[in-house]
Amino acid sequence: MSSSSTSVQRPRAQPEPLRRAAVATHGRPETLGDALERVAAIAQAAGVELVEGESEQADVVVALGGDGTMLRALRATLGSSTPVFGIRFGRVGFLTSAEREELEPALQRLFRGEYRVVELCTLEAGLAGARHAVVNDVVVTSAEPGRMVELAWEIAGANLGEQPCDGLICCTPTGSTAYNLSNGGPVMMWGLKAMAVTFVAAHSLHARPLVVPPGHDLRVANRTSERPVTVLVDGQVVGELDGEAGLEVGVGEQTCRLALLPEVNFFSRYRSVFP
Repeated sequence: MSSSSTSVQRPRAQPEPLRRAAVATHGRPETLGDALERVAAIAQAAGVELVEGESEQADVVVALGGDGTMLRALRATLGSSTPVFGIRFGRVGFLTSAEREELEPALQRLFRGEYRVVELCTLEAGLAGARHAVVNDVVVTSAEPGRMVELAWEIAGANLGEQPCDGLICCTPTGSTAYNLSNGGPVMMWGLKAMAVTFVAAHSLHARPLVVPPGHDLRVANRTSERPVTVLVDGQVVGELDGEAGLEVGVGEQTCRLALLPEVNFFSRYRSVFP
């Protein structure tokens, strides 16, 4: 464009104020203090109705806690249009937007509609005929701590052999900064639609983490007949792998929604939480 050209400056759309909000907490009054009362006062001043639990009735869920609280709230709103906005009252809070000291200004901005939403992908796990939505990760681990197991694995029908290890992690981008990170797995940015596969304490020089796209499902089987293997979804035990049952994990169709202040992004949180 030449210097003589002019551009039309279109006015920015005004944010739409919220009408209803729900609140989720980690349930520890000694940490929360008077936070709930403060939230109620801010909501009243902003003309925002606080609703109980029913996420489909809320325009946003305000989570007061750490990443555990955030994950529970994201699971509760899974597949809905309701985003979750976090204020850190816990230990880590990678998914949160503001610190507890910033509660008032952060919520005032949120209730005015000054936020953006990131779509977070999920996984779907199948075990023994049951299907499970996964927000964070699927963990396959020896039921006897410290005892190695041998896992047969394939991706998209391609046999990748058998791997002696302590376990296996399949995670979403959301979960990539949790157990996966501590085991040397890849960190994936929010918004990616992919799954990371990382072995735990693999007895091999060549077992490297993989990132796979939708449609490339993982299948895992236990080849250690004398030792059971436990399967956890988002930290909850959902069953065991034995010689008969196989586990299937792939990128799911459902999404959950993370609300963030406009200046907060994956990289600002990454730098702040993992110095």
